[in-house]
Amino acid sequence: MRSLLFVPADSERKLSRAAETGADALILDLEDAVAPGRKAAARAMARAYLSAGGAAGPALYVRINGFDTGLALDDLVGILPGWPAGIVLPKCADSAMVRELDHLLTALEARDGLPRGRTRILPLAVESGAALFTLGGYAGCSARLEALTWGGEDLMGDIGATAKHRAEGGYDDVFQTTRALVLAAAAAAGVSAIDTVYPDFRDHGGLRDDCRAGRRAGFGGKLAIHPGQVPIINEAYAVTAAEAEWARRVVANLEGLMIDKAHLKQARRLLARARDQGGEG
Repeated sequence: MRSLLFVPADSERKLSRAAETGADALILDLEDAVAPGRKAAARAMARAYLSAGGAAGPALYVRINGFDTGLALDDLVGILPGWPAGIVLPKCADSAMVRELDHLLTALEARDGLPRGRTRILPLAVESGAALFTLGGYAGCSARLEALTWGGEDLMGDIGATAKHRAEGGYDDVFQTTRALVLAAAAAAGVSAIDTVYPDFRDHGGLRDDCRAGRRAGFGGKLAIHPGQVPIINEAYAVTAAEAEWARRVVANLEGLMIDKAHLKQARRLLARARDQGGEG
């Protein structure tokens, strides 16, 4: 998945337009985008949207409320009959929370007659300073684990930072370290790394630069908060024809190329992404 667009689950207008944005996945948001008094309504609207979703559209995920709110179980009970592709878990402090969510999903899948293990988990693995020190524990924590991502805005608030970027450009130290550790943790767990949101949705040039840097570093996609960000993210993270051709040659080991395991692994990853994007792969 290249682009994952957050959509407030209680906004009929935004939900009605979301499938037309071109995003690879939609994240129906029950957490930050929904006021406390609208949680129940958002839950019902998310379930209805999931139930009406077609197989040909974007993958549908739901960001539930965090375990510390007392709302997470109600969210899961309410939306799982709609068959979401996965659950985005906010404020995920460590892999133990992923295992806890795994157990809950297993019980609810059995209740609703869903295939066991069908519902995937995408944790927001760093939204606090403390979570940085637990990233090494995600390998092997759950077969449901789909990717790792992080929340730059929440992390900024938790550590007391006033900005994520230096005045001259580029991430400040803590945020650059976070990106690197999320990438390493995802690689250790054998899953994709998804980069955090770029909050200034009007700054298309800044978003484009951020996407290029993220892809160069190793991220497979990016979270989005506005439909206008989706085309830029999709273009930046798309596997080009030249990349796909190089990868096919590497895998086939044509023309006597001297190929090492690192290049072979990179080639197979590119081809897998190309297949996900509808290319030949």
